[in-house]
Amino acid sequence: MQWTSLLLLAGLCSLSGAQYEEDPHWFSHYLRSQQSTYYDPYDPYPYEPYEPYPYGVEEGPAYAYGSPSPPEPRDCPQECDCPPNFPTAMYCDNRNLKYLPFVPSRMKYVYFQNNQISSIQEGVFDNATGLLWIAVHGNQITSDKVGRKVFSKLRHLERLYLDHNNLTRMPGPLPRSLRELHLNHNQISRVPNNALEGLENLTALYLQHNEIQEVGSAMRGLRSLILLDLSYNHLRRVPDGLPLALEQLYLEHNNVYTVPDSYFRGSPRLLYVRLSHNSLTNNGLASNTFNSSSLLELDLSYNQLQKIPPVNTNLENLYLQGNRINEFSISSFCTVVDVMNFSKLQVLRLDGNEIQR
Repeated sequence: MQWTSLLLLAGLCSLSGAQYEEDPHWFSHYLRSQQSTYYDPYDPYPYEPYEPYPYGVEEGPAYAYGSPSPPEPRDCPQECDCPPNFPTAMYCDNRNLKYLPFVPSRMKYVYFQNNQISSIQEGVFDNATGLLWIAVHGNQITSDKVGRKVFSKLRHLERLYLDHNNLTRMPGPLPRSLRELHLNHNQISRVPNNALEGLENLTALYLQHNEIQEVGSAMRGLRSLILLDLSYNHLRRVPDGLPLALEQLYLEHNNVYTVPDSYFRGSPRLLYVRLSHNSLTNNGLASNTFNSSSLLELDLSYNQLQKIPPVNTNLENLYLQGNRINEFSISSFCTVVDVMNFSKLQVLRLDGNEIQR
């Protein structure tokens, strides 16, 4: 019996040795074959239950440099990318999409820019009410195909990118949490007085390159607004009242022909004003229109001014090129000239005018 066992053992060893000589890596192949079953990140019926990554990026698992990337979470739409290292971001940009895909509830940042999307259907974001950023710029979205309440449930939304589309109306209602609203490069023709109602946290509003003819008093309630860009529109009048916190105002390339007296004094933090390429004349400006102590930069270039309008001594940059100015008067910069009262002007452009020697 013992001799029989020894003969069997010797036969097995010789068989193993022969297999090893044919394939020296057979044992590695064997071990791999005994590992867990193959994982397909897009398989709707996985072999084992999947535990999603934590919501916070800083709380996610750490992966050693050079190690293979973990599989994408299984709730990510096949049209998009959901990087495991950024578990709350979904990238669906530049993919020729014609619709908005499903948004998982864990998402906070979604990017749909540069596609062929034409509508934002009602309820598309209802599953992801914790969204902070939505980027749908560079598409073909029209106002008639934007759900009336599509953004109303997003109570944490901070940035909304709707620029470079085909919008003809202001979207709304919008959540009060919004801080940045990008609507530039559309076809919006007017801003109703209640279009921005309730947006008390809005700090930046981009409306440049539209067809806006009238703004009215829509900006008055934006008490946190710092930047307002209405350049490249068809405005004939400046907005009725500016927000108290405003620091930057861009109105270049419009048809503005007049600015009310002391118009900028209602915004004591205003630093930069650009009104170039308009239709301003001295008849449409009061003597104290630009005499604001907070202003650091004023651009009035390429208008129809014949005289230099009075400015405050705190002004540092004044652009007046491309007008019809025919005289230079020191009183436009200093009402009283002495050691204690002098202009802080550093840049003054008067080229392209009609000033004689």
